[in-house]
Amino acid sequence: MDGGYSKPLKDEGNKETELSDNEPKEEEKLGRLHYTLDYNFTDNTLIVGILQAAELPAMDVGGSSDPYVKVFLLPDKKKKFETKVHRKTLEPNFNETFTFKVPYTELGGKTLMMTVYDFDRFSKHDAIGAVKILMSSVDFSQSLQEWRDLQKAEKEESERLGDICLSLRYVPTAGKLTVVILEAKNLKKMDVGGLSDPYAKIHLMQNGKRLKKKKTTTKKHTLNPYFNESFSFEVTCEQMEKVQIAVTVLDYDKIGKNDAIGKVLLGSNSTGTEQRHWEDMVANPRRPIAQWHSLKPEDEVNALISNKK
Repeated sequence: MDGGYSKPLKDEGNKETELSDNEPKEEEKLGRLHYTLDYNFTDNTLIVGILQAAELPAMDVGGSSDPYVKVFLLPDKKKKFETKVHRKTLEPNFNETFTFKVPYTELGGKTLMMTVYDFDRFSKHDAIGAVKILMSSVDFSQSLQEWRDLQKAEKEESERLGDICLSLRYVPTAGKLTVVILEAKNLKKMDVGGLSDPYAKIHLMQNGKRLKKKKTTTKKHTLNPYFNESFSFEVTCEQMEKVQIAVTVLDYDKIGKNDAIGKVLLGSNSTGTEQRHWEDMVANPRRPIAQWHSLKPEDEVNALISNKK
């Protein structure tokens, strides 16, 4: 799987390999993104449509990619959206729409970021390229639809909260959903000494309500805890279409409140890579499916849960 991240050498008659040192190199082609922009003055909402991407570079050893797009506004980044992941394609059709509630008077100070990533189940997702649009440069008196070349993606400045690896398994005949919290890495430092005492809480949820709660043991003084702890929930096939699993990583504090480091939401109506993980589990009954997820701010995930009621 490690090889999934080094960019393969393409031997499709790529002229760049034949250039001598003193000839100018062509700029690396990262592909193109087709999108729409619209502003609803009645609702004060910016509407972003991610239509498709084309001519994406192959990021995986097999000569393909598993692309998806992250969409957010700078500088606040409060609301981040992700499209579904499209498997093994360099020409994905997304056709997804996302809305941001932004008063028109504030829109000019915002920048829209649309970054195409290559999904990888076992390691950090590579950014393929990005389109960055200053909202002050857009004429919102009419709808905009255009293709843009992807540019080299800037490093995400957002504060990294860490990553968690978990396995999901569903046995329909027994009505049993098993969640294994395997490990976490690069957790945000929460204690004065530069470490944390992490543990994970798992909630089985439906319609925004907590049905069951479980938690792991606490690992002392580490930002890279190894748990390998398994938890099972009774969930009927009918319920599987409605339930969600919320996993929160917290820093244990003997005296004060236990602070949440970050959270992920998996379930029938989660988004992006979390949704992909859930769908893979459902499509492969009785088989444990493991995947890494980036932790998100707790309030961001809670807002998602409350929207799904």
